[in-house]
Amino acid sequence: MSKPLLIGITGGIGSGKSVVCRLFSCLEIPVYNADDRAKWLTNHEPGIREKVIALLGPESYDSEGFYDRKFVASVVFNNEQLLKNLNAIVHPAVLKDTENWVAENADSPYLIKEAAIMNKAGVGNNLDYVVVVHAPVELRIQRILHRDGRSEEEIRAIIHKQVSDEERKKIADFTIENDETSALIPQVLELNERFKKSRLA
Repeated sequence: MSKPLLIGITGGIGSGKSVVCRLFSCLEIPVYNADDRAKWLTNHEPGIREKVIALLGPESYDSEGFYDRKFVASVVFNNEQLLKNLNAIVHPAVLKDTENWVAENADSPYLIKEAAIMNKAGVGNNLDYVVVVHAPVELRIQRILHRDGRSEEEIRAIIHKQVSDEERKKIADFTIENDETSALIPQVLELNERFKKSRLA
């Protein structure tokens, strides 16, 4: 039996990729949240813990032994080399974890992998297609202001550090517009039918 399609869903902060993934979940499609799994792996895989501490110091984990995302983010935010080194520790583990998860869900017509950072399908990953969730920057800022309690300056700094919309469009096989003028559910339903047919083919 062939493996199910693995569909990557990505988008900038505030684009609504998590909302889109919840809609796919409502259609009984399994969703793998790469960022959540990365957090779990950094807390529970001893090999990752050792490498992270060697790279960033013992402060990478709090007094209870949990990965301190806030500290790590503050260290790597303006240091591209450290971020690259950290990703080189975590990303291979997430990729392997994804492969195991795909095998466990092989009966599904297709699967969803949600991640903030993503390459084009087949480039350093096991994705068949990439869906980019797009929303205008100003709308994204307003969403995050209401959601996270961050300042507008902090939000703009995060967006500036992330991949641009233009770069995301280059990796997109499909785009979902989440601009509050385009209906979201019909776009998800259309892709659902397309992906199910691809598995059947």
